[in-house]
Amino acid sequence: MLRYLISISIIGVVVAASGYFFFKDYWEHRFDDLITRQARVYRLDEKLVWSVIYEETYFRPGSRGEADEVGLMQVTPLVARDWAKETGLSEMEKQANDNVIEFLNDPERNIQIGCWYLEKLRERYRNRPAETAMMLSAYNAGPSRVEEWTKDSDAANISESDFISRIGIASTKSYVTSILDRYRTVATARK
Repeated sequence: MLRYLISISIIGVVVAASGYFFFKDYWEHRFDDLITRQARVYRLDEKLVWSVIYEETYFRPGSRGEADEVGLMQVTPLVARDWAKETGLSEMEKQANDNVIEFLNDPERNIQIGCWYLEKLRERYRNRPAETAMMLSAYNAGPSRVEEWTKDSDAANISESDFISRIGIASTKSYVTSILDRYRTVATARK
């Protein structure tokens, strides 16, 4: 009887471990096609966008943040309305104004707007050594914080590590570091 229980336990552990592995892989990559499509539209590396979503919500499309951020990329209603206005499509503006939460709960729309905003932020820091770290900091804490953290330096030439050391909000520093580490690990692993 003891052998039977041990055998059943071992089989249970093997099944649970393999189920976890396959479920985890499915969970983390179920939006890959949407991410790739939208990242290409906005000339972003899809591995970076994937890493942002991993950090923001761990791929939970219905997530809501403390400051009313919505969806996979935790897009704010203000950013969604700015995107809708910039599209020039009155139907998008209407949807964003009528029910912005529902509008942002659509995974593709959320990723589209999140990528648009990331690219808009990246434009501010393009060709700087700390471009990606600055973009991620602005996405998390706002562009004014990036300006605050670089005001007493040559922001156009500050290194990534120097910029990260200047980030004055611990949660933003952790956010940027975590995404960059994951992004570089994923980018190296998937080559």
